[in-house]
Amino acid sequence: MRHHLLAAAAVIVPFTSTPVESPPPLADLVSGAGARVHLVALQRIADASGGNRAAGTAGYDRSAEYVAERLRAAGYQVALQRFAFPYFRETGRPTLTSGTEGHLASTVEFSGSGDVRGRALRVAEHGCEPGDYRGFRQGQVALVRRGTCEFSVKTRYAQAAGARAVILVNNEAKVPKATLGKPGVARVPVVGVAQKTGAKLAGDRVRVQVRAESGTRTTYNVIAETPQGRADQVVMLGAHLDSVPVGPGINDNGSGSAALLEVAEKLAAAGQPHNKVRFAWWGAEELGLLGSKHYVSHLGEAARKAIALYLNFDMIASKNYMYGVFDGDDSDRVGAGPGPEGSGAIEKAFRDFYAARGLKSIGADFTGRSDYGPFVEAGIPAGGLFTGAEEPKSKQAAAYFGGAAGVPYDSCYHKACDTIENVSDTALDVNTDAIATVLERYATQTSRPPQP
Repeated sequence: MRHHLLAAAAVIVPFTSTPVESPPPLADLVSGAGARVHLVALQRIADASGGNRAAGTAGYDRSAEYVAERLRAAGYQVALQRFAFPYFRETGRPTLTSGTEGHLASTVEFSGSGDVRGRALRVAEHGCEPGDYRGFRQGQVALVRRGTCEFSVKTRYAQAAGARAVILVNNEAKVPKATLGKPGVARVPVVGVAQKTGAKLAGDRVRVQVRAESGTRTTYNVIAETPQGRADQVVMLGAHLDSVPVGPGINDNGSGSAALLEVAEKLAAAGQPHNKVRFAWWGAEELGLLGSKHYVSHLGEAARKAIALYLNFDMIASKNYMYGVFDGDDSDRVGAGPGPEGSGAIEKAFRDFYAARGLKSIGADFTGRSDYGPFVEAGIPAGGLFTGAEEPKSKQAAAYFGGAAGVPYDSCYHKACDTIENVSDTALDVNTDAIATVLERYATQTSRPPQP
């Protein structure tokens, strides 16, 4: 039996309080075209904000303002949950030269900014003790081997010894990807080089240039919920709103954010569900799920128990798409194991949607790479949709959904080309309907969801 949000107009009051006698299913009210309107808006925001919508930037703030304004206009009470986070952004490529020769180097995350010259002096041992810098001449560049202690320790001791810059030398033949862990450690440029480069630089006069911004910034999650509905059976849905710094992030994750906003707006126009529905647009997901982690970690025990389930939507319109459903019961054996009890019922609800449309679906792994992670760790049943990222499309997926096997599901994943042109309108339309259908099922379920 299908449940509709306004199945009993006599007892359910729409946001507008306008009587509706024969309400259609929520999936008939939403559309991919409606979600695309929001994608176009997010693209315009990125275009006007330096090409991205990353956390801590004007592009993210404008994206959040757009979502919040649409929600308020629909009748939601909107909360902005603020939190601080460590911010780092390179504003140019690092430069490392000796004489007229350039060398490949990487900027160490949370490096200081600057353009300095000095002689590269090798530090004794691994630079993990103050005594390792005995004899180091102030105003020169510290050449420090990797190993024994954290890069932040080496950097602090090098600065204390008077180093104008720090070159961290890898213990293998590649440039390291390194971090100092947090802002405020480095006042000077810090770069990493491969092992052979470090050996070549010892004793040479070098130039080290890093252009970067580092510090602590504030961003926020956008939270909205229905005015009514059972507060002890909250059906929660979320999508991260931030992009990576290199591009506008229209598939990752404008697609999930836009579909969620379309569903929220149409839900508000349709009427009040039996269970309270809460929507979240997460900040700083690309920096390590920071927004959703902050939200879950600040839930009291009663508030955590009140959340019946969490549905996550991240990259739901990849150009070379699959219809991926998070494998809640681990029946597909895709790797990470099942979610909390009830996650299998959520998976089945989404699978039933695709089957009813005559479409195939594939189990997607709970890898912890998106905002369902903190909810799963907290024991909250979870599920959601995913159409693929940088991994090559499998032959099975190509047979099921068309497209090209061996080609990434999203060839523009975390790239500047993740624009409005990088979206499958077909996948966006189908998955917006899927969100609406499963939401309606659980929003109207009188026993505590999720149930099969």
